[in-house]
Amino acid sequence: YADSNRGRIMYRLRGHHIFCLLGYRGMGYSKKYVENMTRLHHTLRKHPETLVQLVNGPDQLCENYPNSGEYHCQDDHIYQMDAAFLEKIGLKIGQTLKWADIESHIQNHVIPSDIQSVCKTCSWRSYGFCEDGIQLILDGKGLKEIK
Repeated sequence: YADSNRGRIMYRLRGHHIFCLLGYRGMGYSKKYVENMTRLHHTLRKHPETLVQLVNGPDQLCENYPNSGEYHCQDDHIYQMDAAFLEKIGLKIGQTLKWADIESHIQNHVIPSDIQSVCKTCSWRSYGFCEDGIQLILDGKGLKEIK
């Protein structure tokens, strides 16, 4: 959404979606979800000065999660994952910072093998994209370009 105080775009993200962005490779739950995620991913990759507000609960990616019965974005387990991710990278709900600063926190607190424990219940983990995404951040290359 637009932040009227600064005239800039600011995104609202929940904790575990930070890691989802690292491993994102253009796949998702629905066409609308993929379009939204790709737009956000592209913006953060091209403009790392983009502001991100860390929120508790559903964010701008959840808005496009397909309504297929159970809405997992409100599940207690997802809130626990969010908290674990933020604790892992040394950030807190309510903070607003540049995406580049979030990448710095990742560089200082995360290694690729952390995905195996922090993301152990994620259905996307088996693809191996997330470890690669973390390594790109550690190498200072930012988010992987999505074609």
